[in-house]
Amino acid sequence: MNKPSRSFAKPLRDLVGKAIGDSFRRQGFASAELVTRWTEIVGADIAARSEPIKIQWPRPVATPAGGATAAGGFGQGIGQELGTLVLRVDGPSAIEIQHLADIICERVNRFLGWRAIARVSLRQAPLRRPSRKAERAADPAAVARLAATLPDIADDDLRQALARLGAAVKRG
Repeated sequence: MNKPSRSFAKPLRDLVGKAIGDSFRRQGFASAELVTRWTEIVGADIAARSEPIKIQWPRPVATPAGGATAAGGFGQGIGQELGTLVLRVDGPSAIEIQHLADIICERVNRFLGWRAIARVSLRQAPLRRPSRKAERAADPAAVARLAATLPDIADDDLRQALARLGAAVKRG
């Protein structure tokens, strides 16, 4: 007698991975890692002020013989033109990110393992960051205990500010 087969729960990455992968491919990313590991690739300073939107790949131009060659002269010898990485940057940081474009290209190409990106294009817009958690208020009892240990400070406002700072550092 055959036992009925049991269905086991499948990992979420198996179910959602294909849909997410297709979405990233439509944006020009070969894999989702360029987006998910952006901070590791370009560094925390650049990643805090930018995020990748897509990679624009040039369209091949048809030759009179019916074949296709890459447009322009940036090819790698195999007839392929390099892509353009499109970044979303917040307005005040756009000029600084523009000056760092060569560094960004170098770091992305190093991550990808081949010279894929030739230039960076910027789109000024607010970054899509998850909302930050509300700061927790300092424990009033801890602040009072720390303020009592600072009798040498005559200014009461300064003493309270230092006590709040000390409580936040201890909580940290």
